[in-house]
Amino acid sequence: MIYLHIGGGVGDMDPSNNFRDGFSEFVKGNSDNRKKIYIIEANPINIKKLKKSWRKFNKVFIFNVAITHKDMGYMKFFFSEKDAPHYQLFSNKINHVKNHFPGSKIKTKKIKTIGINTFLKKNFNNKIINYFSIDIEGSDYEVMMNLDFKKFKIENISIEYLHLNKLQKKKLIKRLMNYGYSYYGFGLDHNKIDWFFKKKVSKWNNFVTKFFPYIHRKHYKRLNRLLIK
Repeated sequence: MIYLHIGGGVGDMDPSNNFRDGFSEFVKGNSDNRKKIYIIEANPINIKKLKKSWRKFNKVFIFNVAITHKDMGYMKFFFSEKDAPHYQLFSNKINHVKNHFPGSKIKTKKIKTIGINTFLKKNFNNKIINYFSIDIEGSDYEVMMNLDFKKFKIENISIEYLHLNKLQKKKLIKRLMNYGYSYYGFGLDHNKIDWFFKKKVSKWNNFVTKFFPYIHRKHYKRLNRLLIK
């Protein structure tokens, strides 16, 4: 089994999150000893703790690089002083950081980037990714809309929807549906701010494509029960 997580943070080592991390809990709770775990984290400050979080696992590959929608060399990333010590909200979009920390001092750091398709080709060419999770603070949409689903085989996808506007949600869902994915409830994030898509066509596809982006969160649980039957 191959697990790929883009936006690893510090795993389950952050006290501000009550030492919880949805991806970590999901993978560590899986008893499969053959699993290979690939984790990408852009913020170099977090790498030491991220490695500590996964120290008991042999086949863990951690990359200190930022995933972008295309190859772009180095890029400036922004973070707030108020987000110390882990600066989990580490984004290449300054307004994304300002919206979360209004009035705070914004710092910058230059980070090496790699395009999503280049990274997948280097590490997963002709391989099946069983679980793919992405949470990259405002850049999720661009990456997912440029991911080459024809070339790379991904069985399950968990993506944060929190920062997508209605039009982006509709376009992203339509694209996933066109490549044979169906919505299957909440994703891996323990705060239930991720969607889960499975490479499986569902009878609900047309309904979800048309109405899902406009459904209020309070109705999600009811929708989940309908769709995952």
